[in-house]
Amino acid sequence: MDTIQDLLLTKIMVLDGAMGTAIQDRNLTAKDFGVEAYEGCNEYLVITRPDVIQQVHEDYLAAGADIVETNTFGGTDFVLGEFDLQDHVEEVNTKAVELARAACDKFSTPDKPRFVAGAVGPTTKALSVTGGITFDELAKSFEDQIYYLTKAGVDYLLFETALDTLNLKAAYVGAQAAFKKCGKDVPIAISGTIETMGTMLAGQAVEALYASIEHMNPLYVGLNCATGPEFMRDHLRTFARISKFPISVVPNAGMPNEDGCYCETPKKLASVLDLFIKEGWVNLIGGC
Repeated sequence: MDTIQDLLLTKIMVLDGAMGTAIQDRNLTAKDFGVEAYEGCNEYLVITRPDVIQQVHEDYLAAGADIVETNTFGGTDFVLGEFDLQDHVEEVNTKAVELARAACDKFSTPDKPRFVAGAVGPTTKALSVTGGITFDELAKSFEDQIYYLTKAGVDYLLFETALDTLNLKAAYVGAQAAFKKCGKDVPIAISGTIETMGTMLAGQAVEALYASIEHMNPLYVGLNCATGPEFMRDHLRTFARISKFPISVVPNAGMPNEDGCYCETPKKLASVLDLFIKEGWVNLIGGC
């Protein structure tokens, strides 16, 4: 089977779309989350409604995705702890990988292998902005999550929606410790979020983001979330100029309106992504 490293250099790969909005489309109730106290903890649905999460994965794969992300965006102990689920890091992350892997195994063919990305979100704390946690504490939380993702068999880790390069460094330190504990390692991809003011939440532009993570030798680097693709144009051009790694772009469907709805049409989104591809700026596309 072709490795994902090979495929990124020979084709435009497709990452799945948003998990959160796909879950919202199911109109789940508190009962689906187990108890009312857990309502809103989408990660815990891998335990209470694994059928829903696996169906989301399968829907994206049926639509042509090459890669699906595990439902582990908030899979660290202190983020789960906001729902009093801090003791379920192993259970949630392990089960999430099992569901994503089962979906990929169902759809993989020799001509189109499918891959599992272990989603590692930015958490609810940013070291340079919000504080409330030390670097070592954050690195340990990332280590625990990444250990179970790696042990369960992800193809690579995706540090996504990164808001702060210091958080990324903590995630990388945690990953190295997890790999040592697990006895194996997997590639790491990094996707940052540039806000409408032109920088990450912690103030770094794409050049600073790239300088901060180049030594991590990522599988790919890129941008996701925050804005529609039009606002990403200049940042992607910069990435394409300076990056020696493949590049991803995973935008929202435009900026949300006052009702929280994303109004960019599939046709419009596709047309902008197509321009990025024709410019030769990107190797992987997806939706956020």
